[in-house]
Amino acid sequence: MKRRDFLKTSVVAGAALSLNFEGLQAALVTNTVAVEQIPDMVAVMGGEPEVMLDKAIETLGGIGKYVKKGQKVVIKPNIGWDRSPEMAGNTNPKLVKALVQKCLAAGAEKVTVFDHTCDNWQKCYETSGIAAAVKEAGGIIMPGNDEKYYKEVSIPNGVNLKSAKIHEALVEADVWINVPVLKNHGGAKMTCAMKNYMGIVWDRRFFHQNDLQQCIADICTWQKKPVLNIVDAYRIMHQNGPQGKSAADVAVLKSLIVSPNIIAIDTAALKLFNQVKKLDMEAVTHLEKGESLKLGSTDLDKITIKRIKI
Repeated sequence: MKRRDFLKTSVVAGAALSLNFEGLQAALVTNTVAVEQIPDMVAVMGGEPEVMLDKAIETLGGIGKYVKKGQKVVIKPNIGWDRSPEMAGNTNPKLVKALVQKCLAAGAEKVTVFDHTCDNWQKCYETSGIAAAVKEAGGIIMPGNDEKYYKEVSIPNGVNLKSAKIHEALVEADVWINVPVLKNHGGAKMTCAMKNYMGIVWDRRFFHQNDLQQCIADICTWQKKPVLNIVDAYRIMHQNGPQGKSAADVAVLKSLIVSPNIIAIDTAALKLFNQVKKLDMEAVTHLEKGESLKLGSTDLDKITIKRIKI
């Protein structure tokens, strides 16, 4: 660094230390003191799931910004299918394990993980590797295969869906984190953060019988929003979703997207999906429907995105 640049930097730093609150506000407005803004979304590429998670959470202000000491936390991955991690039918177990560890390190009283699976729940939990990962991390793995686990809640802002039975772990949680895997889906066309909500409810038949895309948007209006959405795109299923048929259905992207904004993150995930296989936004109509319900914007130019390559 040249001497004049060093002196200039020192003067700015010294000014920041000496300014009172009003002075600091004025300095920020006039760009005299530069402060890096926490982004609305972080996209990480090129690392293992736990490494990318570390980078993303650190960039978003640390796990303590989202999980407080003593809180009951629920992590909701996709564990819907009796498929091994290589098939990308479920959320990567390494990501789930790392997230459970982070929440407990932040002082969470307990961290519960569940899904209302499509295949036999015990086989899904075991074959996916998620049950073992959660237990190794110190979390609690809970079934979602019986109606007794679900409680009726109101969905007042829904268009077609006005109430739903939601898993009690989530109803009783202080905060929850939505952790889907990015996949192709026959009905919804894409399954990601919004579609992952279908694993928190008991009666999924209602969704399929009353405009699936609208009901996906509706359930996302439930008042208890996830503090974070974390999209697992380490491996994505680009065809024959949601459970896949063979390894040919899977692309390895080694990517992760994290944001509190569910519409924005699914829009970004769709753009990532399009790098493998073309899928028009007009086909994924729950995005537009969610936007009309004021859940967020599909215009990514309106938000700040931090991109990190490892």
